[in-house]
Amino acid sequence: MDFLKSLFVWLTGVIFITVFFPLTFLVWLITLPADRNRIITHTILTWQSWLVSRIFPIWRLTVKGRKKAPGEGPFVFISNHQSVLDILLINSLCLNYKWVSKIENMNVPFLGWYLRMADYLTVDRGNKESKELMMTKALECLNNGVSVMMFPEGTRSADREIGFFKRGAFQLALEAGVPIIPILLDGSGGVLPKHGLIFSTGHKVRIEVFDPVAPESFGTDNPDILSVKFSNFMKERLAGWRKEES
Repeated sequence: MDFLKSLFVWLTGVIFITVFFPLTFLVWLITLPADRNRIITHTILTWQSWLVSRIFPIWRLTVKGRKKAPGEGPFVFISNHQSVLDILLINSLCLNYKWVSKIENMNVPFLGWYLRMADYLTVDRGNKESKELMMTKALECLNNGVSVMMFPEGTRSADREIGFFKRGAFQLALEAGVPIIPILLDGSGGVLPKHGLIFSTGHKVRIEVFDPVAPESFGTDNPDILSVKFSNFMKERLAGWRKEES
């Protein structure tokens, strides 16, 4: 049954891309001269994500705290990472930011084209110069009032637990003097685990957006210490969720 549902999801995804991509490309082309930060393109992608996340009958999605992310910014958004679905699910919150994506995604058909059209930031995780360039561009975005969205773990969790948080997102928040907004999710790793192709059905996917944490509340100017603080906070909340459901 999961195989048949997975086939339906993949085929439906292809149909959506076939319909949505030309429309997105056309809007991107028309708005290119005026939409310097690609806000319009990003907004279209979030609307599409919202629609897709609600139309597939393979998970039960619960969202809490969406309005805790105020319209003004900028912010550094962070989230734990369980599945490739997380990009779709977080985009479905319809928040404004630029993604930081691994450079390998640029070579994926359609996904890479969307990344380029939205002018998202990319990083080659094994290249020091690439990391430094990404940090410079991300800092420029924040200084220009554009929020940034990052997965501090840098990769998907293989066991749905929260792994080690790298310092980059927290260094950005400290240097730019902007609040951090944590986003916690759970369940996506059960639907489509790391390296998986078959969707597992019947899972509850839960997303919560927490209050912005202002720079004066960080309690440290050390990004490594700050990363541990946020990691511990999100681990505690995730454990609390699972205890409630057990």
